[in-house]
Amino acid sequence: MSSVGEFAPDWLALREPADSNARARDLLPPLRAALSPSTTAPVLVRDLGCGTGSMGRWLAGELPGPQRWILHDRDPELLRRAERVPLLDAHGGPVAVQTLLSDIASLRGGDLVGTSLVTASALLDLLTGAEVAGLVSACVDAGCLALLTLSVVGRVELAPADPLDSVLESAFNAHQRRPVRGRRLLGPDAVDAASAEFERRGAVVHSCPSLWRLGSAHAALTMEWLKGWVGAACEQQPELASAAQPYLRRRRAECFAGDLRVLVHHRDLLAVPRLSAGNHRAAV
Repeated sequence: MSSVGEFAPDWLALREPADSNARARDLLPPLRAALSPSTTAPVLVRDLGCGTGSMGRWLAGELPGPQRWILHDRDPELLRRAERVPLLDAHGGPVAVQTLLSDIASLRGGDLVGTSLVTASALLDLLTGAEVAGLVSACVDAGCLALLTLSVVGRVELAPADPLDSVLESAFNAHQRRPVRGRRLLGPDAVDAASAEFERRGAVVHSCPSLWRLGSAHAALTMEWLKGWVGAACEQQPELASAAQPYLRRRRAECFAGDLRVLVHHRDLLAVPRLSAGNHRAAV
């Protein structure tokens, strides 16, 4: 994934429980129905921008076997970490896993031939409009399902409220939409753009909210997220820096006193190309 940001393993580990709790389980029944087997061929899943493999650890056990997963990322160290953890299907059977160092921005339908399902977490908002359209086109052309989770939608709620919250949120959202080396990111607009493009290409789209709910039990994650959120806002609007440090001190005190609650809004989508059930098993 040459065009997508890099993430530290420690951050990915810190956020994994919140990601698992946030993903929309209401999308699992239509996903299982669309993957209903008509053959004994395995479900072939490609996880794009897999990081350390948290999507596989969440999803593989929700689906029947046999399964085969191909984990895509640009970071060889993350791929090494991802393949160390064995996956089991819903019946306790082993899941075959391989890793692939790859640029997901260049995926085409031909690269996904035989794929049953494409998955990704926290990826869409890092893409441009053209890259989202290309990903949609690749999935639809290959006739594979897409489960794209944890896309930010530009809304954060903090309690107790602070007058600076809305200012930081606006600056952060502008940062999410910034140009990066000639690429203008979609940020909070990405999940709507992907949904519209899938529907334009004839797919049936299911969509559900997926919220991080952070409180006293998640102090370390809350503070890491908050520092990143405020830091991105200040990068976008440097004039906020003088107010940001006192804000972070206040929020830190609230967090470790158990008084801070945060809702970070995301959205998950499942796109089902117009194929009969059972066509989503790989012929491998």
